[in-house]
Amino acid sequence: MTETPRPQRLSDQRQSAWIALRLKDGSLRMGVRVTPAGIWAVGGLMAAILLSTAVIVGAARARRLK
Repeated sequence: MTETPRPQRLSDQRQSAWIALRLKDGSLRMGVRVTPAGIWAVGGLMAAILLSTAVIVGAARARRLK
């Protein structure tokens, strides 16, 4: 009989992305690791920025039309 693996806690799971660029004068290496909660936080921040930008643009257009 085989044991089924225990699921990891959500906070233990991480997503990662890495990039390395090489240019004429130098190079750049960057990486990021994010938990699922961090992804939700970034998504929430982006949604808030986009919604507030839409409100500002809408208010500016309404003011211009008056």
